[in-house]
Parts: sequence; C-alpha cells; structure tokens
Amino acid sequence: MERAGAACKYEVKTEPRQRPTNYKQQVIEDRKFMDIRLAKEHVAEFRYRPCACDRDYRIVVVWKDLEIHKGQRKLFDDTRCLFCITNDFRKPSEEIVYEANHRCNQENLFAQLKGDACSLSAPVDTLVSNWAYMATASLAWCLKAWMSLTLPEGGRDGDQRRAEKYKLLRMEFTTFRRAFMAMPAQIISTGRRIVFRLLSWNPWQEVFFRLLDQLRTPL
Repeated sequence: MERAGAACKYEVKTEPRQRPTNYKQQVIEDRKFMDIRLAKEHVAEFRYRPCACDRDYRIVVVWKDLEIHKGQRKLFDDTRCLFCITNDFRKPSEEIVYEANHRCNQENLFAQLKGDACSLSAPVDTLVSNWAYMATASLAWCLKAWMSLTLPEGGRDGDQRRAEKYKLLRMEFTTFRRAFMAMPAQIISTGRRIVFRLLSWNPWQEVFFRLLDQLRTPL
C-alpha cells in the first residue's frame, strides 16, 4: 500500500491561505547543507508471534523512499523502515501509522530522559542498581506529566486552561525545572505557621498556584 500524502491534521474552517515562502529550504540550498527529502512511502503489515507469547501481534511496516540532496544537487537515494507493533487488528494500517506518529513522540521522550533527567546514564555498578537509578530519575519526568493531568480544565477560561495543560504536558524538562522547581523563595517560620515567599516571577506561576489549589481538594 502506498501513501500519497499525509492526512490533514485539522479542518480548515475559513478560506484556505496561500502557502508562505519556505525560507528554511532556500537557506539549506544556498549553504549546501545535507538535506533528506521524503519521496514516497509504502505501508505493509504481517503477523508476528514472539517465542514466549501465546498469541499473534500485528506488525505495521512503513517503508520510506528518501532522496539525499546537498544544495541543489541530488547525491543518492536511501531507504528506511519503521515498525509499529500493536494488538489492534480492526483499524486500517494507515490509521495505525498516523496514531503512532501522533501519540509516541519517542525521539523527544528519549532526548528529555537522556539529556535533562539523566535517567539513561549508568553511574553505578550492577544492572539492578542501574535499573533502579533509571526508574528513580524517570519519576521526575512522570511528575511533570502527573502535574499536567491534575490541572483542572473547567471554568470561565476553559480554552486557555486546556491550552496551558497541553503545553505543560509537552514542556521540555529543563523549562519545567526552571518554571516550577527552581523558584527562589524565602521561608519564614513564625509561631504558628511557615510562610513561603516567592522572590521572583515567571509566566507559569498562575498555573503553579492553580495546581496547589487543586491538590488541596479532597480526592
């Protein structure tokens, strides 16, 4: 099965606009950078049963025909294969590929876990201790996702709150750490209470206080 083009991500509710000039592609050609262009895609599928499993799984394969350019010259052709494994045998293979592209985002996940959370490093001795280090460091990434999913969406500014919730869910871990964790504060201990005074401001403090109000409510 050959895919002629990507599916539309949204429905245009107004008049279609003219496509803007691709200045990035022009810079790539002028400076003679290496450019990988997608020429064609083919989709196929087959059943596969691992040795230790008692049922079959569905493997959807995406074959990409690529063209390698440098500047305005085509150097050679290349091919790459991507595999999606699922137990859903009802959806068409193209829909499985689109859903995987929409949900997985594995490259960003690996980059964040490796570069920011440092959960993919192996600083200790044995495999068990390295696994424990990875699981512990990955909890910081899970904390960011849990905070985003805990935020309420209702109220008068429901559209804005949903947009902030989605932006927090996809936020890079470095930005999250600076906006929510590394906030300078002054801690004052009085006779009957402890007062926390924030000494700086950032655009995410409103979301931070909304999360605190949400955590105060009973489960």
